[in-house]
Amino acid sequence: MNWTLTVAWRYLVSKKAHKAVNIISIISVLGVMVTTAALVCVLSVFNGFRGMIMGRLAMLDPEVAVTATVGKAIVNGDSAVAAIKAIPGVAEAVPVVEDQALAIFADYQMPVRLKGVPDSYARINSMDSLIVDGEFMLHDGVSPYAVLGVGPALSLHVRPGFLRMIQLYAPKRQGRVNLANPMGSFRVDSLFASGVFQLQQNSYDADLIYVPLDMARMLFDYPTEATQIEVKLAPGANEKEVMEGIKDALGSNYSVKNRLMQQAMAFKMVNIEKWMAFLLLAFILVIATFNVISTLTLLIIEKDRSISTFLSMGASGRQVSRIFVTEGWLISLVGAVSGIVLGLVLCLCQQQFGWLKLNADPSAVVVYAYPVEVVWTDVVVVFLLVAAVGLLTSLVTSLTMRRRLRLSK
Repeated sequence: MNWTLTVAWRYLVSKKAHKAVNIISIISVLGVMVTTAALVCVLSVFNGFRGMIMGRLAMLDPEVAVTATVGKAIVNGDSAVAAIKAIPGVAEAVPVVEDQALAIFADYQMPVRLKGVPDSYARINSMDSLIVDGEFMLHDGVSPYAVLGVGPALSLHVRPGFLRMIQLYAPKRQGRVNLANPMGSFRVDSLFASGVFQLQQNSYDADLIYVPLDMARMLFDYPTEATQIEVKLAPGANEKEVMEGIKDALGSNYSVKNRLMQQAMAFKMVNIEKWMAFLLLAFILVIATFNVISTLTLLIIEKDRSISTFLSMGASGRQVSRIFVTEGWLISLVGAVSGIVLGLVLCLCQQQFGWLKLNADPSAVVVYAYPVEVVWTDVVVVFLLVAAVGLLTSLVTSLTMRRRLRLSK
């Protein structure tokens, strides 16, 4: 095996008798290298977008969310909060009430999602850093206030400091509709706007309004219930152990999810897009390795005299074939290693300098350049793919070699 590897390496790096063979050999290595670098870069960009989405959602999504598996709300929300706070590793737990309502301001109206939260809500997330106008305030000691997403703020034409109040309408959960007085079927309340936030995620910015928890409970007729309990972990706490503790404390009628589980659909779509791109580039890689077959075929023809010499010296046909199989694999491995190095260098440069910019309105995006995050498992998968495809094409070429040896006998 050692001498076949030595001969294969010599054939790879030595100057060929025909320039066409040299050119095709270089093209083969470059084709594998460029495709490998593209695989590394594309997968790293998808990882970057995934990390960016995770980072943005982490600013509002709780570290752990508890919801009811039966029904819409947790019946004894306050009792459940007290039980969760007693679990080691829990720094804070708050009940929230979320449901649909109608918001009216002056001559404008729109359906919105109201999320009732306690005044201490900003302590469990990064809400303060998302405020683009005004401040996060739900009470000032006199009046209740709302913090609106940028979507409702624009649709309702409302800003912090306006003296007119926002009216909120929510249908009563119990009782019959009085056709003579339809408005009697709604619970109504009003409040001022104290701030506008923007996460630059449509699921939050489009229709979400934060209101005081007591107001939401009144509007939706949830005096002690909570549609969700949001939990903040203590520094250094083990997320898995805390989640298991919550399940043990509350029982089987509750769903306990971390951030990744809360946004499972969004991350699933990102992963699907990532691996679809991987499959497309893998197909291009297979096409690029066809050049390896051409290179090995021409090399077999050029080394006809050397092959005869090896056979005369006692080498078997299997050993001679192994030379060209190893040669094809070396072409793929050299292309793979150089492509991975090139891809990592490009990713590092993109991280440091942000050469490739997003083609979008700078005021409407979170980042201006394509985000990049290298995951070493992706690099290993790319290398194994290139090595496997290179070995497969080399084995295909060995069939040509064996056929030629049979004809020469």
